[in-house]
Amino acid sequence: MTTQAGASRLAVMNFLNEVAGDFPNAISLASGRPAEAFFDLDHWLEAIPLYQRELATRWGVTRADAGRRLAQYGRTNGLINELVAAQLKLDEGVQTRGEHIVIGAGCQEALALCLLSLCRAPNEVVLARDPTYIGMTGVADLHGIEIVPLYAKDDGLADELRSVTERLGNEGKRARAFYLIPEFDNPTGAVLSQLVRQELLDVCAEQRILVLEDNPYGMFRYEGERVPPMYALDRSGSVIYLFTYSKTLCPAVRIGGAVVPDTLFGDAAAARALVAELGERKSFLTVNTSQLNQALIGGVLLAENGTLQRLVTPQRDHYRKNRDLMLAALAAEFGGSGEGIRWNRPEGGFFLTMDLPFRFGQEEVLQCARERHVIPMPLSFFSLSGICQESIRLAFSNVPSAQIAEGVARLGQFILQYEEVCHAAI
Repeated sequence: MTTQAGASRLAVMNFLNEVAGDFPNAISLASGRPAEAFFDLDHWLEAIPLYQRELATRWGVTRADAGRRLAQYGRTNGLINELVAAQLKLDEGVQTRGEHIVIGAGCQEALALCLLSLCRAPNEVVLARDPTYIGMTGVADLHGIEIVPLYAKDDGLADELRSVTERLGNEGKRARAFYLIPEFDNPTGAVLSQLVRQELLDVCAEQRILVLEDNPYGMFRYEGERVPPMYALDRSGSVIYLFTYSKTLCPAVRIGGAVVPDTLFGDAAAARALVAELGERKSFLTVNTSQLNQALIGGVLLAENGTLQRLVTPQRDHYRKNRDLMLAALAAEFGGSGEGIRWNRPEGGFFLTMDLPFRFGQEEVLQCARERHVIPMPLSFFSLSGICQESIRLAFSNVPSAQIAEGVARLGQFILQYEEVCHAAI
């Protein structure tokens, strides 16, 4: 049964959608959607016949027959697996084979399949940093899977992971999975260093915990040295890599998936069994992922010679520009504000976080939207245990560049007004 905390987390997305609908003229700094300026539906639809022709050649049938097969039910684990494997190797440094990939209806389905396959018994739990992505917490809450939070900073995370795992063992529980977004985390924008990634992998190998490495933002690094995915650093078979095309192409295509390592802790048969189980579960959830949507992705990958770098480059430049505009606006608005107000500078991704000198929750979102016509996202909405009450997440990916400074200025007006009210009440 979903806990009260779980019920609250499940209501977050509905609340934010309602706020956006109730205040349509507000500037949203809450939406982490990709920028629509780079959606090219006509071009993408033209890629479907390209993939259709490739299938006709591969199958030795006419183009019309290939089209009819595309329109039919398909293989549960996916149709474009080999093309995806090649793209992941070229763009993200993930070495895999098509038979170890399960194509899902977006990464969200792949994540759900993994959690349901790994956490089957009541005493099997998933670990996550606090705060973390609400898509994962929502899946766990819906299916009654316990989430155990980790709070340590990066340099103490591996030690906390080991101690929490041992504590759970003493309680008769078993940590089966550890969910992470190590590259430009949602919601914090943080990046785990290679050293910390390796330390976590060592503990997970020792404790036989599978890392669910979610990497939707890996191709959107603006500065600094690229850190290899945990999957690429893994030597024990302890990482399942989760990928999506929602950010690099568009969310509506609903194509993502999971990459299972060649072995699970050295056991190749166990890895094959997990791939099979993911497919079996999927067959009863969505039967198979839309082959037309897969054909769109497959055609784009064929047209781009297996890599999305050319398509992602202008997007990355745009998001970098928006990040810099937001950082400049924050510095101009809050640079002399003193204690209590600070923000991070993410090296990539779609978000940054900001600390405030007062609590910012659901009521403050409504007040901010109603009075100042700007919508930020409380960081507490992502919390597993109610922390981060005085922090917000600001998304710069979907807001028009021309509105960023105005949105930050409106936020500044609300913060000033709120602080004055708080001081007057003392």
